[in-house]
Amino acid sequence: MAAGYLEILRARHAARLLTGTLVGRLPNATAAIAIVLFVRAEGGTYSLAGVLAAVYGVANAVGQPVLGRLVDLCGQPRVQLPAALASAAAMAVFAFAGTGSLPVACATVAAAGLFTPPLEGGLRALWPSVLGAEERVHTAYAMDAVAQEVMFTVGPLLVTLCVSLWSAQAALLVVNVVGVLGALSVVVSAPSRAWRSAPREAHWLGALRSSGLLALLGAFLFVGIALGSITVASVPYADGHGGDAVYGWMMAALGLGALLGGSVYGARRWAGEPARRLRVLVALLAVCYLPLMLMPGALAMVLLTVLAGVFLAPAIACAFVLVDRHAPRGTVTEAFSWLVTTFTVGASVGTGVAGPVVEAGGALWGFAVPGAAGGVSLLVLAVTGRVLAAPGGGALVAAGSENDPNRAVEPRFSSGDRA
Repeated sequence: MAAGYLEILRARHAARLLTGTLVGRLPNATAAIAIVLFVRAEGGTYSLAGVLAAVYGVANAVGQPVLGRLVDLCGQPRVQLPAALASAAAMAVFAFAGTGSLPVACATVAAAGLFTPPLEGGLRALWPSVLGAEERVHTAYAMDAVAQEVMFTVGPLLVTLCVSLWSAQAALLVVNVVGVLGALSVVVSAPSRAWRSAPREAHWLGALRSSGLLALLGAFLFVGIALGSITVASVPYADGHGGDAVYGWMMAALGLGALLGGSVYGARRWAGEPARRLRVLVALLAVCYLPLMLMPGALAMVLLTVLAGVFLAPAIACAFVLVDRHAPRGTVTEAFSWLVTTFTVGASVGTGVAGPVVEAGGALWGFAVPGAAGGVSLLVLAVTGRVLAAPGGGALVAAGSENDPNRAVEPRFSSGDRA
């Protein structure tokens, strides 16, 4: 397993790009908890903290595809670094202004979310030019999904550590400064500076004119709903089985399951049609949500939560392959950003849906929501199977290798991006 990932990391620029992207995304990964802790330190209510975190999330969901399109049009350095600086500056104003003025707090938090740079989509646009072979790119997608789980696990711990050593205000500032440094590391690298999107057809829908991409977004909206609903349904269960400690273990177990599943998935090369493989992975994901309804004792429930997360990262990694295939020529960064946005919106919808369900029927019916959402996601993939299996609407060639002066092309990629 390690050999496949080491092969990727040994490629020139790969380790730097992956590390820089993860560090650059730290402010986004920790925004919710950092905002909540800061508001509470300022004497604000949990309601205010929730509102500001939601404002950040909505603004981030809006900004990602918009900035992704700008990256495709203007290149990575011209968009990613200014966006990172603007986002960090807005969060710094929030940290110094505090919560005394609600309009100022909402405006600064919204700006921080809106200008969060689309580093995630940008990295996936770079992989073909950095790694070349399609099999290596697929492995990189899986490694990317695994690395995200590590970041979303370690990031909140870093914020809480910073709060305990200094203050909540310092945590906001430090995390965003570190994020700018991560973005800077990416955009000054040779692949990022050399990368140009393929020529694109002018169209106001951009990446959304691809029916294959729309099918993927529809499916992953419900995967996001499933994930968001688990975070809410787990609260009343934990209240009756040990409190906050059990809830923390369940959330960590969900990430651990995704980490394990993604590691195993990326360790081998998969033959066959990725659209069919995605249907299998989503079906397994939905099935593994169902045992949560058994609600056994705390230890067994934590193990079931690990199982519930196992197929998440593989499904996301497989979706990356299909996004690359179906993104219209010249829109690959925007297309990946739309996937991020849709998943984020789905998770928010899941938390909103699960709340009333839990209040009406308790944790049992709350845990029924992820299974149902997973089933709907599978239905979307089944109905759109022909669309997803069809050749993508983009270019039929991959990026030329950055080391190839003749810009030789490699078949079977659809992104059409070149170094």
